[in-house]
Amino acid sequence: MGRNPAAPPSGRHQLQQIIAGLTEGVILIEPDGSIAWANQAALAMHDAGSLQELGATAQGYCDTFSLTYRNNHRLQADQYPIMRALAGEAFSEVVVEMRSADEACYRVLNTHSVMLDDEAGARQCVVLVLNDVTERYSAEDRFEKTFNANPAPALICRLSDFRYVRVNQGFLEMTGYVRDQVLGRSAYELDVLANADKREQAIANIGEGRTVPQMEAVLQLPGGGSKYVIVAGQPIEVNEEGCMLFTFIDLDPRKQTEDALRHTEERFSKAFRLAPVPMILSTLAEFRLLEVNDAFINTTGYAKDTLINQTLAASGVWASPGEYRKLEAQLEDTGSVRNYGIQLCTQDNVHLDCLVSAETVTIHGERCVLGVIQDITAHKQSESELIAAIETVMQDTSWFSRTVIEKLAQIRRPPGAVDNKAAVADLTVREREVLGLMCEGMSDEEIGEKLHLSRNTVRNHVATIYNKIDVHRRSAAIIWGRERGIVGYEKPVRGRKQ
Repeated sequence: MGRNPAAPPSGRHQLQQIIAGLTEGVILIEPDGSIAWANQAALAMHDAGSLQELGATAQGYCDTFSLTYRNNHRLQADQYPIMRALAGEAFSEVVVEMRSADEACYRVLNTHSVMLDDEAGARQCVVLVLNDVTERYSAEDRFEKTFNANPAPALICRLSDFRYVRVNQGFLEMTGYVRDQVLGRSAYELDVLANADKREQAIANIGEGRTVPQMEAVLQLPGGGSKYVIVAGQPIEVNEEGCMLFTFIDLDPRKQTEDALRHTEERFSKAFRLAPVPMILSTLAEFRLLEVNDAFINTTGYAKDTLINQTLAASGVWASPGEYRKLEAQLEDTGSVRNYGIQLCTQDNVHLDCLVSAETVTIHGERCVLGVIQDITAHKQSESELIAAIETVMQDTSWFSRTVIEKLAQIRRPPGAVDNKAAVADLTVREREVLGLMCEGMSDEEIGEKLHLSRNTVRNHVATIYNKIDVHRRSAAIIWGRERGIVGYEKPVRGRKQ
């Protein structure tokens, strides 16, 4: 047992042949269980400097080092590769994790046994051959931990038989499968490329061990449903076997969002198209027309194709470019307008009085403007005709009662009109007298007779009244006076300004 570990015993021809042909660690065990020799590689694998530190005997080796299988199951002494070799068992590819008693030394060893007999067939000794595969298995452990911890769903398929050998938690959570429902199944049973648009090309790539580019596919779920995914494949080696790593992106949230957005867009599009009032949709950045509805086409007479993608400024639909620029400025400043009065110009060059209301909206990530247009041309014409009729009647109102005059004056004054800021105190006594008689429906001639004034003098007073109360028509002056209680002849008071 005190032999030099650097050289084999003399006369052992077979051992010399093994040493000459192997670079692995080699431990030579005598039939009595003593360790006869170990090469330098075997000693280094155990952090030992001598056969004594290696245990000196097969039993001593078992007492010095603790061995476990890769599944963490601890080996009994008779299961140690050195004891199995001593018992004459021929084996190969037995992988064990080896630790020294003080845990200072750790290795993963791949072992096999060799029996050495003399020419007569008598057992001379046995050889335990060891390969240090620590780095390989450490890399595999790191891969396993990374693979299992990665939240991205993934599967690994062995290319030799197209069966799944790894599945991570991300895939199980995405699909609802349990691990046993995946591992060992073939790619034909659990088809990750179902309904893929380039399925045949992907299958050819897998067969040749080449990358499978990203593509959409449909996974069948254990409960009978399905799930839209993006799948991609990358060739890798696992335990020195060719495999394909499949990774997935769950498309269901995106599909649900797209479906909801599509339904919303369909409802918006239908409401936009069928709305009975003219509507337009443009970009906010350039006010470039994206869409116009049927009511807009029917109202303006323009062909849709001539408007789409044009800017509103260049489309020719606005009668006054200056007013339109003010509308644009307000939209850019506040993001909305309400009942903005502006004229549209039809294809036939007819001007339409309109009220425009607009609001900014976001469509496909782009800021847009949705505009609603109300044609009030007919309303304006009716109002103008009524005003003209009132003014014609009021040219001679001597035969109207005061009540009728007052009703006509109220009709003439549009709802919500802003009150004139002029005050009654701004008028002289004479001007109030003239205005009061005007409010009674008297003509200039009748006022002159009442106040003993010439017709020209009355007209001058009327013109001064117009100027002071900021009106331009007799009907407007009557409205102003009646709203302030000026009705009829006001008797002069001595000392008051005439």
